[in-house]
Amino acid sequence: MTEKTVSKYLSNLEKYFAGDSPILQKAAKVFHELDQLEYDLGLIGADETTASKSSWWPIVSLIGGNSTAKSKFMNGYFGSDLQLTGLQTSHNKFSVLLHNNQTSPTTLPGTALDVDHRFPFYQISRKLEQLQHGEGARINSYLELKTLPSDRLKGKLFIETPSIGTSPANAVTSFLFTYALENSDTVFVFTDTFETPSPLLEELIAQIKLHQDTNKLVYLIDAPAALNASRTGEIISTWQRRLADLGISSGQFMLLPGQDAGFIPLPGKVDFSLIDQRLANVGYDRTYRVLQALEDNIAEIENVVIPEVKTGVTVWKDRVNMSTLLVLSLFIVLALFAEINTGIVLATLVDPILGPITILALIAIMTPIHLIFSRLHAKLIINQLNSRQKELHLLENLAGLFEKNLTFARMLLPASEPALWNKKTKSRLTQLTGKTKDLVQSLNDTFSTYNAQLFDVFADSRGPKELP
Repeated sequence: MTEKTVSKYLSNLEKYFAGDSPILQKAAKVFHELDQLEYDLGLIGADETTASKSSWWPIVSLIGGNSTAKSKFMNGYFGSDLQLTGLQTSHNKFSVLLHNNQTSPTTLPGTALDVDHRFPFYQISRKLEQLQHGEGARINSYLELKTLPSDRLKGKLFIETPSIGTSPANAVTSFLFTYALENSDTVFVFTDTFETPSPLLEELIAQIKLHQDTNKLVYLIDAPAALNASRTGEIISTWQRRLADLGISSGQFMLLPGQDAGFIPLPGKVDFSLIDQRLANVGYDRTYRVLQALEDNIAEIENVVIPEVKTGVTVWKDRVNMSTLLVLSLFIVLALFAEINTGIVLATLVDPILGPITILALIAIMTPIHLIFSRLHAKLIINQLNSRQKELHLLENLAGLFEKNLTFARMLLPASEPALWNKKTKSRLTQLTGKTKDLVQSLNDTFSTYNAQLFDVFADSRGPKELP
């Protein structure tokens, strides 16, 4: 087994989280163990890592309709008097907002996101190309990266989605909305979204229903600034009923502060404490998401990668055996004709000296023919696996694992399982799953007093003794 070096990406993550989050630092180490296993299987290269499948930043998405609610909120919340989202209806890009110490905002093209594995939308152009030919090259038409000098952006990334009402109804836009929802730790949905007629609205509602039990959805209501408690409760209850009619039954509701019509909040003049409180734990949400991604990556090997390669191996063996049998059948037919015409074939086979020599000669001829067929059919299977890898949006190189079956022994002998898929590999996967669950438990322990309570019960029942 060749030792895989720790990727630069993982190494930087370990250093970054050394003091900030020991659990994520340990998660990076488990990711490397998973990388080593996948490298041994031929699924990834020496400089690749499965940790790059999802962003390690805390991610917050903003989804709004045609009104100015989202624009006013962003200008007020990020403390900028500049037009961040554009009140014009032509804004139709997904903008990733990043903190920067420069005094003025900067806008970078979508390619900055596509090539940097630290950000969401990494290598998204490949997926867009698979959805619709030619769209991968138009990534700058859909994405952009904005840097802002806002302290509220420190340690977080915000994804501002285009207005539902102005977004074109096509496969790419629908995919990007789904991608933003799936990869976010918190999603702020402005309620004007549901008042904006759009072909995308039904798709968005369907996606929200899928994620409504994940505790990531917050509904922001644009309402007059001066409201008493009873009026506030009435507005929230009204929206809860309206969304319940759409099949959305969970999520947190908040009234936006200082959202009078035509009023753009000034920096420091509006109380966003509820929003800040909601985002205070987004880092923990990110940690759970990363650990879930780690567990999903481990399970994906056994549930997706291996079945795909196993199917390829089975089809490959069937095709090779059929081709070999066809050639062998041709030899048998020729032998029958020779036997009918000359009568010497059967005599040769039963001869104690010529018989074994004939069989050995036949084996010597059929073996290289079988190997040639194995190589030829393998090329077709490799092409099919490459296509499946793209369809499934997998980082893992399915063909890399399949090619490990192209050894002399595995081409000649019957084999239903992919190479290296054995008890040892399965045991390694089980150990990685166990380590991931331990990390989740450690994260849970930071929010509970279970250990302390257990110690108190133990001490009360047996006296003040130390636990072993």
